This record gives sequence, C-alpha cells and structure tokens, in this order.
Amino acid sequence: MHILLSNDDGVLAPGLVALAKALSTIAKVTVMAPESERSGYSSALTLDRPLRPIQLDNGFWSVNGTPADCVYLALNGFFAEDEPDFVVTGINSGANLGDDVIYSGTVGAALEGRFLGKPALAVSLAGAKVKHHTSPEAYQVAAELVKQLIEHWSELALPEHNIINMNVPDLALADIQGFRLTSLGKRKRGLSVQKGYDPRGRAVYWIGLMGEPAPSTQATDFDAIAQGFVSLTPLQTDLTSHEALPPLQDWFHVHAKTHHLE
Repeated sequence: MHILLSNDDGVLAPGLVALAKALSTIAKVTVMAPESERSGYSSALTLDRPLRPIQLDNGFWSVNGTPADCVYLALNGFFAEDEPDFVVTGINSGANLGDDVIYSGTVGAALEGRFLGKPALAVSLAGAKVKHHTSPEAYQVAAELVKQLIEHWSELALPEHNIINMNVPDLALADIQGFRLTSLGKRKRGLSVQKGYDPRGRAVYWIGLMGEPAPSTQATDFDAIAQGFVSLTPLQTDLTSHEALPPLQDWFHVHAKTHHLE
C-alpha cells in the first residue's frame, strides 16, 4: 500500500507528522501538503497561478496551494512512477463535525482523492484544547486509531463514491469508548461577523464562530464525540438530493408542457 497524506494545517503541523510516523509502519507514505495553514478552503483549486512543490529535508513536499491542490497534483502525474493508492488527510487540529465538513480543507482534500478514484479518509482531533497542541505526541492516539482503521479498511465495503470522515476525541487511549458509526449533525446559526478597524480607520470584519450543535434524534457525530467515541461518518461525492427527485418529477410532469420544459 502507498498512502498519500495531506492536510489543511500546513506541512509542518504536528498532526501530520504524527500520522506519517504511525502509518509508515504499515505502508509506504508520501506527504504533500500546503506550505502554510489553509483551513476553510474546502475543495478549492488554485487556477490563477502555478503550483511550486518543494521537497523539505524530512522528505515532505510543501506546496504553495490548497489542500485539494496537493491531492490533485499528487494524483495527476507528479508521482506518476509510483502513484499513491490511498489518501488520508489530517490529523486536523480541531473537530470537523456536522456542517463543518462543507468548509473543511481536510475533508475537501479527501473528497479530491475520492474524485480521482482513490479510497480516502479525513481525520480530525476533537477537543477544547486541541488548538494548543504543538507536538506530534499529542496526536499519537488518533494516529494509532487511524492505523487500526486502515488495517481493516477492506472489511468496510464502502460504496465507490464515499469517504469516511473520522473524528477522534482528545482523550487517552484507555478513555476512548470505541468506534461509532454516525450521521452528520447540524449546527445552530453561527455568531455574527465581528467588526473592527484597521490602523487607518477602515472597517474590517472577522467571520464569527460556528454555532453550537443543534438537538437531534439521530446518532450524530457530535453525540459520539461528547460520549467519548470515535465518530465514523460516511460522506458521498454525489450531491444529488435523491429524496427530492420524486416530488420534483411529479411537478415536472404536470407543468412541463405549460412552461415548455420538455
């Protein structure tokens, strides 16, 4: 197995280093990641300038682009002589739960891998203090759990156009309750933008914090993390709303001729 690692926290992020160390014991590992933090870039690709990959002393490849750029580059010829066959992104410094996946560069990079025909896993560490973790050791538990999951990946029988979004609670291994299959939760509306002023008196705005989890009757990723479980949520690249097709089809049959839609 040849695993491609990327992230949105940057090529020197401790979560990426921990993941590379853990997975190198079961597979060949190649790392290609953004030169600096690119959180919130989702599946964005850079189209207005060229990408310049640079190999660092530790063997990692640093790219002046987005997380999805890195995966796209790696799987579209850059490593043509030995192309990776599995994509893992993370370990993200902070959760990617519920609506977070829409914005997440970690998830976006994994989706890019799936678009390009590779099995893909996005991994995040969830907890109140995660952003303060500065050493790979703080991500060691999550990295070990990722390794365990990959070793059993073939047993998941995941549909072709799906990835797994994995969130690991920031706990000691002995305190983790196990794995739980979940659906995406929902967040309440986020906080308003924060207005400020630059040194010249011009107005600037900061995006407000994400909303709190909304109540749900389903087994969501938010619930799993709150109860000390690792959350595994399958996500699909097909964005079609299949449940909306039947009622829309009924409308179409009634109104198509009237509105010349046929």
